Amino acid sequence: MSHSNETSYRPIGDYALIGDCRSAALVSSDGAIDWLCWPRFDSPSIFAALLDGRRGGRFRIAPVDPSVTTRRYVGETAVLETTFQTASGVIRLTDLMPVASEGEKARDLLPDHELLRRVECLAGTVDIEVLFDPRPDYGRMAPRLIDRGAFGLACEHRGQVIALRSDIQLAAVDGPGARGRARLRAGEARTLSLTYDRGLPVVLLGGAADHRIARSLAWWNTWMGECRRYDGPYAEAVRRSAITLKLLTYAPSGAVIAAPTTSLPEGIGGVRNWDYRYCWLRDASLTLRAFDDLGFTIESEAFLSWVLHATRLTWPELQVLYDVHGEARIPESVLDHLEGYARSAPVRVGNAAIDQLQLDTYGEVIDAAWRYCARGGRLDRTTARTLVGLGNTVVRRWHEPDEGIWEPRSGRRHHTHSKAMCWVALDRLARLCDRRYVQARAASFARERDAIREAIETRGYSATVGSYVSIFDAETLDASLLRLSLMGYADPHSPRMRGTVARVRERLGVDGLLYRYLDEDDGLAGSEGAFGICSFWSVEARALQGDGDTARAEFERLLAFGNDVGLFAEEIDPETGAAIGNFPQAFTHVGLINAAVTIARVQGEGPVHAPVDVPAVEERGRV
Repeated sequence: MSHSNETSYRPIGDYALIGDCRSAALVSSDGAIDWLCWPRFDSPSIFAALLDGRRGGRFRIAPVDPSVTTRRYVGETAVLETTFQTASGVIRLTDLMPVASEGEKARDLLPDHELLRRVECLAGTVDIEVLFDPRPDYGRMAPRLIDRGAFGLACEHRGQVIALRSDIQLAAVDGPGARGRARLRAGEARTLSLTYDRGLPVVLLGGAADHRIARSLAWWNTWMGECRRYDGPYAEAVRRSAITLKLLTYAPSGAVIAAPTTSLPEGIGGVRNWDYRYCWLRDASLTLRAFDDLGFTIESEAFLSWVLHATRLTWPELQVLYDVHGEARIPESVLDHLEGYARSAPVRVGNAAIDQLQLDTYGEVIDAAWRYCARGGRLDRTTARTLVGLGNTVVRRWHEPDEGIWEPRSGRRHHTHSKAMCWVALDRLARLCDRRYVQARAASFARERDAIREAIETRGYSATVGSYVSIFDAETLDASLLRLSLMGYADPHSPRMRGTVARVRERLGVDGLLYRYLDEDDGLAGSEGAFGICSFWSVEARALQGDGDTARAEFERLLAFGNDVGLFAEEIDPETGAAIGNFPQAFTHVGLINAAVTIARVQGEGPVHAPVDVPAVEERGRV
């Protein structure tokens, strides 16, 4: 049995995602689950070969002989099929985390967490091999697997039992883990069920496992039935992105995490490696908009409820990020025992951005509430008071420097985007007051809003550059300036905004992609790739300016940087087109959806129900 590939690293874009809206796993095209955290997204890993091929652990099912691989998701679901064609036959591997309602779980005695793998021979005869090597606690443990007979192989971790029940006999070999082989002939299938529960659950294979697969397919198809509003262009990519966002949603709370991974590098061999398994408030308005525009009102309302609940612990101040239950304390630490993806150290867990001041988050949260009300939602008194308190904080603090949207570790500065988002916060609050969603003095918010605009137009714009600038009184640019028109601060047709879009594309663009910044010291060594969502912001900005044909051409070019199952990373290497950074990245998929919806809207191609537009820039405020 050859094991030469067990310490090498697959390309980041080689992975597909499966999950159950509580946790997620990354599955490579060669049948290896190289990343899985249980019981939730930010829990310590069970398999982490993604970050250390020798110590991390993996769960692989693949043919013994060389094969050609293709894969797909089954329709509009999160059920993954990988097909291996060898010289002697063809097998299909189906991977999923079964989904069911809490009532169904209780009735059918289903485990709290299950990963189901079914391998079937479609033609000929194929020998397959299985490697099951759990390494809990980020690879710190190499547990001895105990044979529990009918209950399968098992080990304990933090009071929970990790158990594998398999139709293929596995046995311990030299070192940790277990291995096994089986020969499958056409029409034969084998099933393996991995569970994480308080005890050893009675997990049935065979027909019962087939039923769990069928129920999961039906669940996903029913959920996608809610995607009724969008019938515009690029529907396949838009709908796959919606499924990806759902996979990154923590169902018990409604939080949407940034990515299911930690420490996938923004530059191979570099130190820009971060833990993204948390929820950033800056994503709030964009995510809410994406869900809303596609008809997923339950998800958008749940996400807004989570945002307002999570921020209660720090109100009237906002923290940059929270965990899926709203915990505000997420200290950053380094796992020195892991070598990192492709030896890109350090491997970090937690995120020190919690200690930063990012004033743009106030605009994101209040804009999310505005969009909810614009859809017909109502605010209770507690929520209304919460929003007023956030607005008062903006009034008190917008004059301060902050770290800004990109979270540099070089100190605080006066970021134009942050000021513009403070403008958004007070603009939306004034409108909420005028429409009696919120009881407060709209005039006071409006006065301070206008003061922010005067500061931006005076210090955040450079006549020399012909563009808004990233830092007050400077001449540097960053891609967040594109959002000034997307969020309704600036008229997209105004000379200043046209100049900004042109200058940002000239300075930060490369072959249709955009870096988020190039000429600023962010306090970190090394470099990074082009940023996925920034490229989609550029598309959206061009569409809003009326250049729909160019926007569509650029959008179609960006779609080519998704992998074979439609997933996008945080960043793209402009030289190779490779996915880099954490994967898949919610921010990029949100950008894809929002850009597609904007293209559809400005070209009159849908959605069926018009999305909520950002408030138009008033005539007296046009620049």
